[in-house]
Amino acid sequence: MKRTFLFVLDSVGIGGANDAEAFGDAGSNTVGHILEAAARGEADEPGLRQGPLKLPNLAGLGLFHALDAASDMPLAESYEAKEVTGFWGAADEVSNGKDTPSGHWEIAGVPVRFDWGYFPDEIPCFPQDLLDAIYKEAGLSGSLGNKHASGTEIIAELGEEHLKTGLPIFYTSADSVFQIACHEETFGLQRLYDLCELVRGHVDALNIGRVIARPFVGTTADDFERTGNRRDYSVLPPEPTLLDRLTSAGGRVIAVGKIADIFAHQGITISRKANGNMALADATLEAMEEARDGDLVFTNFVDFDMLYGHRRNVAGYAAALEAFDRRLPDMMAKLKPGDLMMITADHGCDPTWRGTDHTRERVPILGTGPGLQSGSIGVRPTYADMGETIAEHMELAPGKHGTSFLANLAANA
Repeated sequence: MKRTFLFVLDSVGIGGANDAEAFGDAGSNTVGHILEAAARGEADEPGLRQGPLKLPNLAGLGLFHALDAASDMPLAESYEAKEVTGFWGAADEVSNGKDTPSGHWEIAGVPVRFDWGYFPDEIPCFPQDLLDAIYKEAGLSGSLGNKHASGTEIIAELGEEHLKTGLPIFYTSADSVFQIACHEETFGLQRLYDLCELVRGHVDALNIGRVIARPFVGTTADDFERTGNRRDYSVLPPEPTLLDRLTSAGGRVIAVGKIADIFAHQGITISRKANGNMALADATLEAMEEARDGDLVFTNFVDFDMLYGHRRNVAGYAAALEAFDRRLPDMMAKLKPGDLMMITADHGCDPTWRGTDHTRERVPILGTGPGLQSGSIGVRPTYADMGETIAEHMELAPGKHGTSFLANLAANA
């Protein structure tokens, strides 16, 4: 059988990007700085976690070897597993941005060479002519927010006014996004989705990467909570990705989490949603059980980025890494002869870094499969090498970008 399981740990970067300075991120290192903070006792939180970072299963696949190779980090050496059972390495990003679509598309073999559009960090951040066009078509008398903001903070700030007025909350971030937060019950979930689709059409000319629906529930600022019904409305990738190539060849892509939204549902056969990393792990295990010869299971584990990276929560991020590590043996137990499992990230989001934005970093490449050799695959020049390795494993024709490292994995690949 030839099956592939591709897991993106959203924002789990390992520092050392060769162009980090151009993004103002020289020195950022998501895993490295969490490792250091935990060793100093600065990632301790009663009832959550304490002590040094404990990632024995990821270490066994070579995470700390990859960290040291990516960012020359002496502390990582003391955490390296004595025996590595998987292949490991790192990759630089060549896409122009450090955002979610760029990272995922490049992993799938299509780097983003154009520049996304962004909204300025001022109030209001959205052009008035854009707002007027949206209000007219949607039948709205106005909106709330219209600024850069954290999703949880702006709901706490404006959620009660939203309940009183019925006006949607518009906001953005350092990413190329237009986000809309509305109460799932009083405003209506389908109405929110319809509004996002409408806005998607208006921001295409501005080259905005995503319009994101951010539904929430609750009655006051004290109990507002975002639900798992987030939906991303992305533009299409600029050329066929690994997903398109695989489905055209008769394989299936089982997308778990927000993967389908990131690819604008193009090249996706089955989409499974789940709320939170542990639920995503459960859905992934189900998809692995279901996967047939020629299938790709592609999962994004979003909590690292959404709940902890952007909120600069070191203890929470460390605990999330440890929780994923505990689920990894269950995933590895599903592997059969002919399978390839690969674990990576799409960018960094260093919880010790200034601001709340993503950070430009190298990402780990970890993997295993029955019959595949362990050892280093080096520091790859582009994320697209992962997509091309999967393509060769799945017996697809080579793409335009990236170079397969499947030969490094030898024998039964």
